[in-house]
Amino acid sequence: MQHLISITSFASVSALGSTPETIWKNYLNNQHFLSSKEFEGSKAWVAQLTDEDKSAIENVRNADSKYKNLDPSVVYTLFVARKAMEQTDWKSSDNFGINIGSSRGATSLFEKYHKEFLKTRKSSTLSSPTTTLGNISSWIAHDLQSNGPEISHSITCSTGLHSLLNGIAWLQSGMSEKFMIGASEASLTNFTIAQMQALKVYTKENSNYPCKSFDLTKTKNTMVLGEGASVFCLERGNKENAIAFIEGVGYATEILQHNTSVTTDAECFQKSMKMALGTISPNEIDAIVMHAPGTIKGDQSEINAIQKVFSKKTPFLTTNKWKLGHTFGASGLLSLELALLMLQHQQVIEVPFAAPQQKPKKLHKILVNAVGFGGNAVSVLITAKNTQK
Repeated sequence: MQHLISITSFASVSALGSTPETIWKNYLNNQHFLSSKEFEGSKAWVAQLTDEDKSAIENVRNADSKYKNLDPSVVYTLFVARKAMEQTDWKSSDNFGINIGSSRGATSLFEKYHKEFLKTRKSSTLSSPTTTLGNISSWIAHDLQSNGPEISHSITCSTGLHSLLNGIAWLQSGMSEKFMIGASEASLTNFTIAQMQALKVYTKENSNYPCKSFDLTKTKNTMVLGEGASVFCLERGNKENAIAFIEGVGYATEILQHNTSVTTDAECFQKSMKMALGTISPNEIDAIVMHAPGTIKGDQSEINAIQKVFSKKTPFLTTNKWKLGHTFGASGLLSLELALLMLQHQQVIEVPFAAPQQKPKKLHKILVNAVGFGGNAVSVLITAKNTQK
């Protein structure tokens, strides 16, 4: 990349909580944060926000009458965007850009309004403006009183890391000095669960770990959906208050053979990881936070791609979906958060049921992967602050 990119703050909300201290504490145990929830007469494993966080998010909604009719995906992002801003010296006059993505968007409201339409053949007045994809970034810009560009998009499960790519592009071009990027997903709804079950990827496990992400011996798909949102503040250059640096990014798209599949060796991941590495030796990578959705083919194809790229020395591998579920568009940024926390605490997080691995003595460089339906892969290389001059 032409310019180093500093990560100056981040915030998230997921089944693990909403503060860095709580989230890291929950990463340190071997407990998953999945629970059984009823969906129109049947139960399914999901990863829900804590009651405490739901209450705090409702306080955000109720504090402004304009927010009462917004989808949870928007209010989740309002909640974390405010937290991220509090950790920076940014002001609305800085004209920072905003790019918040979502795979599903206003899922709850869309289902609610469509159900209402089927019953009455009429649509509510707010059904259109509150379900458009641009709804998330627009309300974040309103809430933070920013004057810069605001962008929304959906690129399935790699949406969050595509937000990061876009923010970096603006920063590299010089069109902006600061950019807030993020993604939100509030997809624990009847129709969304039914869709995943129809694809035959959803878990039916009743063991201690309902999602067996990164278990390469599993014989059934074990994906579990989660909800959450994550936001990062990016700045161009080596900033004094940087938490870590983005040193490389990569992206690739495979030629579609099936609506949901990637190739056996995940060629898209091979290309995105090589692009993110650039001239850096694969031997310098200490760990990889994998996408690993908990499906047989999805997990194995990513491992195959990693083995192709890192043939001589495979980095320490980990994932968080067994613990907090697959949060669709927000998943890549929650993986990036895990990578940042590991760098900060100089400790890797193991998957309890995965094969034992040799732990790196120190963590300097971590690669983060995400891929969506159709083979839209993104890889991001982050570097610890103390490794930069």
